[in-house]
Amino acid sequence: MRRYRNEEDYWRIRSFLRRVLLLNGRRQFGWHVGRLDYWRWHLIGTCQIGDPIESGIFIWETDDGEIAAVLHPESRGEAFLQLDPRLRARALEEEMLDVAEQHLVHPEVRKLWVLAHAHDELRQEILARRGFTQVVRPEAVEHQHRRSLDAPIPEVRPIPGYTVRALGEAEELPSRSWASWRAFHPNEPDEDYEGWEWYHNIQRQPLYRRDLDIVAVAPGGEIAAFCTIWYDDVTRTALYEPVGTMPEHQRRGLGRAVIQEGLRRVQRMGAVTVFVNGYSPAANALYDSAISPDCDLSEPWVKQF
Repeated sequence: MRRYRNEEDYWRIRSFLRRVLLLNGRRQFGWHVGRLDYWRWHLIGTCQIGDPIESGIFIWETDDGEIAAVLHPESRGEAFLQLDPRLRARALEEEMLDVAEQHLVHPEVRKLWVLAHAHDELRQEILARRGFTQVVRPEAVEHQHRRSLDAPIPEVRPIPGYTVRALGEAEELPSRSWASWRAFHPNEPDEDYEGWEWYHNIQRQPLYRRDLDIVAVAPGGEIAAFCTIWYDDVTRTALYEPVGTMPEHQRRGLGRAVIQEGLRRVQRMGAVTVFVNGYSPAANALYDSAISPDCDLSEPWVKQF
């Protein structure tokens, strides 16, 4: 085991995650590479959630230098265990949790959160024995929806007055940013809005494509709904992150419309599987309908220190 060292490690981790996804049959038992990039460029770079990326990543390598496992947070007090399924062993999981308990506990609330899939009896048993307790709140469970693209995508009826298309040029970034603010901060005062320049960090990500940054435009020209899709042609998989609709435009089918437009686009590019992750009942109802009810459940466990 060693700590993250430099930029070269980041690109090796990206390759590792791609290998793990394919070894797991294109199931999200490890992170999609698009989620890693989103964490780095947006959650850390824009939202300043968590510490700098180099401070919390630990890498396990085989004798010949191949990455076997990676441990990292997403926000403070979290630990994600990414493992090559061919090399997974109880001793390795125990050692990774030892490191997590030493380095990744939230410094203020003194808690550590670890994720375990609902079917993962080994990790659940290890966590329970180490004093972790499963969090039973339904909204804390990540529903990892997935859909095969081997069948035609149903057409969505046009929504009167709205146009579904790709995001425009730079002059449309303020509208796209405002739509995100309204979608994800509906109860916060508008004066807390900090502007649109953060969106450049979205567009700097390695997998970003403006033709996969889908928006629904309202009759007045403002962006009303959106989804951004991260297509990885190495694994031929696509991840939706984020998906949102402004409150004043909800319940009109716009979320479903942008999602299905994205499905058609990535299918034409050669994608074979798409993913979207949801927590709230409303989000999961949309994803059940627009993507698929097939999902893996990633459940949080927590330990107080």
